[in-house]
Amino acid sequence: MSTTQKHFRPSWDEYFMAIARIAATRASCDRLHAGAVLVKDKRIIASGYNGAPPGLPSCDEIGHLLEDGHCVRTIHAEHNVLLQVARLSGSSTEDSTLYATYSPCIHCAKYLVAAGIKRVVFGKVYRNSDVIEYLKSAGIDVDIYQENKEWLGKLQDLFSGEVDDKKAKEGVIKMKVVK
Repeated sequence: MSTTQKHFRPSWDEYFMAIARIAATRASCDRLHAGAVLVKDKRIIASGYNGAPPGLPSCDEIGHLLEDGHCVRTIHAEHNVLLQVARLSGSSTEDSTLYATYSPCIHCAKYLVAAGIKRVVFGKVYRNSDVIEYLKSAGIDVDIYQENKEWLGKLQDLFSGEVDDKKAKEGVIKMKVVK
């Protein structure tokens, strides 16, 4: 008698936070590897990470550009998401949800308010917890993501090997080429 393990289907928050964490791997400032995903109607409209503007050297390449102890060479992940929407997608940010690995700084929080973001979900508070109240006072729902250990285990399994080589139960589909 064989037991079949049930497929684990993550919640929307789990799914989008995992993608934000993957986006963070592209970050090019080692002071903080941050990632963000902007979602509207359960569809990703943009993703971003902290890094230099396109075409300019990054911190990883030439070092940090510091002002008052902060690196200003990079554009933050949250800001990059909004810029990507403005430049590429033609979508509206109104009533969207931002998933981010860290809470936004006050500057990014201002941009999120101005962009009409309705919800922010983040993994960890970064530097200033007052930003949470700032966002809430602007009418934005704020949630600190609670990691699901089962989902984290599934993610580790997902990336620990090759893509499964499976075929549909119906068998091989033969296609007729029309000339």
